[in-house]
Amino acid sequence: MLDATLKGQLQAYLTKLVHPIELVASLDDSDASRELHSLLTEIAELSNLITVVERRDDAERKPSFTINRKGGDMSLRFAAIPLGHEFTSLVLALLQAGGHPPKVSPEIIEQVRALDGDFHFEVFMSLSCHNCPDVVQALNLMAVLNPRVHVVTIDGALFQKEVEERQIMAVPMIFLNGQHFGQGRMDIDEILPKLDQNVAAREAEKISARAPFDVLVVGSGPAGAAAAIYAARKGIRTGVVAERFGGQVMDTLGIENFISVKETEGPKLVAALEEHVRAYDIDVMNLQRVEKLVPAAESADGLITLTLASGATLKSRSVILSTGARWREINVPGEREYRNHGVAYCPHCDGPLFKGKRVAVIGGGNSGVEAAIDLAGVVGHVTLIEFDKQLRADAVLQRKLLSLPNVQVITHAQTRDIAGDGKKVNGLNYVDRASGESHHVELEGVFIQIGLVPNTDWLKGTIELTRYGEIQIDPRCETSVPGVFAAGDVTTVPYKQIIIAMGEGAKAAISAFDHLIRHSAPA
Repeated sequence: MLDATLKGQLQAYLTKLVHPIELVASLDDSDASRELHSLLTEIAELSNLITVVERRDDAERKPSFTINRKGGDMSLRFAAIPLGHEFTSLVLALLQAGGHPPKVSPEIIEQVRALDGDFHFEVFMSLSCHNCPDVVQALNLMAVLNPRVHVVTIDGALFQKEVEERQIMAVPMIFLNGQHFGQGRMDIDEILPKLDQNVAAREAEKISARAPFDVLVVGSGPAGAAAAIYAARKGIRTGVVAERFGGQVMDTLGIENFISVKETEGPKLVAALEEHVRAYDIDVMNLQRVEKLVPAAESADGLITLTLASGATLKSRSVILSTGARWREINVPGEREYRNHGVAYCPHCDGPLFKGKRVAVIGGGNSGVEAAIDLAGVVGHVTLIEFDKQLRADAVLQRKLLSLPNVQVITHAQTRDIAGDGKKVNGLNYVDRASGESHHVELEGVFIQIGLVPNTDWLKGTIELTRYGEIQIDPRCETSVPGVFAAGDVTTVPYKQIIIAMGEGAKAAISAFDHLIRHSAPA
């Protein structure tokens, strides 16, 4: 199952094993079980510290397998054939179970080991989901570190009956002790505070105790990362505070227009950005949401003050806002009611859950047409609905879309509402804008792809915004508030592109530095 190159790479990683590990496979007579057995056998052949044991037991899910250190008491199971995006999760689980130290802080390790209680996690994922590995890898590490943490990772495409019974229509979906725990991308820093509230309180105290910064960057996407690096290279005290490192790029799969890199994926680019940022003396405060900005002119100490959702406060001589954007909603009845119950925004993540079913894509721009093309290879039928009289996507994408036999394109149509049975989506209603006639489409899923909206709700009344919510900036990235700069998709800069956001971030940092050298520090 693994090609020669992948085998060679895996064999090199497995030399890092310290302790022998055992893979216990629960199999039946299905093709999937034979495929899993083949994968595990190939892996075991690459290291004399790995053995495979086959059991025809009464395991809840077949095929599945556990990873355990020989003589250990870990509870780590894959109800999946972990290839695709989850192959890295498998490799890390093997290494960590085998004694290779994880790349997390000693403080995190102690927090996991100190968890009091029995935690039984179930994670539903899809192999094409680029958001799922973070959750899987975080929980697997917790299972390695603490025997009271039990984790099973379930491939929704492999166990579709269970997915339908439990009405799982978005991944990653996490259950703890049988109850819904969370959904979407989540790493160990986000999971721990949900299990131990003292973690969040202690972190807020640490943040508030930090000395004032020279430059504080809010947001850590391409613009924020570039701004932080450029500021740090000036030798000034630089900090980054962000909800999620990488921002919207983490939800982008294929990237083919980042100059000098022929092809990459969002998570890979974000990993490279984070590695570059952490190579400098930059204080990164991840998983923190800023809720308020007080200009220096309104502060007694003459510093800009930021208040976080946790209650912590930060102060800085200058601030660069690079909070990016989020998926735009269509704001019709049924959208929020059925979010993650048929309404989705990421076709790469959630598409496999709709295998063989009927779905709609709302939006005829590049993102909408690309989503429809991707989904057509998985689902039974795709209906693309566009408000305008014609599609707005690039011609090459339109040609590809129109060549697909299981796609219907409806233009000049306004979505009126998303229908459901109270539990999940079962249809969509739209109005023909030419005739005024109403139409109903029976389907099981709706993917919304109508662009982005800037993350500036918390800045209203503080900084000048356009009617679209974008931060108004001048050519130097200056905002209406002295000492506050902005960069990237959150601003009025045209053409929302990764490479443009990086350039704007660099420009904002240089402008902030220029501001600092022209304004002396407060007495």
